[in-house]
Amino acid sequence: MAQGPAEEFITRLRSAPIQMSEIARFLDRLTHGERVEAIRAVGRADQARLYEAAKGFAPVRNAELVPPSRADLETVRHFGKNTLPAFTHFEKRFCRPVGQDPEKPEALHGFNFQSMAAVTGPGYFVAVPDEARGEVLIDYRQVPQAAPPGWPPVKVNERGLSRFVYGFMVDTLRRVSTHVTIGSAARKGKDMHSYFLLCQEA
Repeated sequence: MAQGPAEEFITRLRSAPIQMSEIARFLDRLTHGERVEAIRAVGRADQARLYEAAKGFAPVRNAELVPPSRADLETVRHFGKNTLPAFTHFEKRFCRPVGQDPEKPEALHGFNFQSMAAVTGPGYFVAVPDEARGEVLIDYRQVPQAAPPGWPPVKVNERGLSRFVYGFMVDTLRRVSTHVTIGSAARKGKDMHSYFLLCQEA
């Protein structure tokens, strides 16, 4: 019996070593819905292995997370799966601030859209490139001054319950395929061994 996208993705992730070029080609062949299904089937151990395998594979840039064709302040959705014990499905929503170069924005703004946002806060962040490593840093220590239309009010991440979820955190984002990235979280510079996969809307 043929494997579905999720099962085949996990099978490929469990190869030794992970073949990143083959993983990228496989994901690029899928539809958006199949890609989301595939990444949301991946657990902690496989995400951890993929994050290490993705190091240096291909650069990820702000202009890919929010393409130049999108207008300033227009929302770009990235559908996610994290490795937390519960509420593992979420989205990171990005936009390009007014005044940034669409071809090479120095910063993007974003927040986390998830079912517990009323308790944890929106988890605002600023995404900045790490040019030397070809990665993007999602910095929760920085927040936008104002929310784009339709986004929740901006809140800092070092107050209330947000402090325990997003406070003092920086995520490192690496490229997996055209639409898929993988991230790892650190708090105060210490790796938390907490990972997430993102699939950008097509």
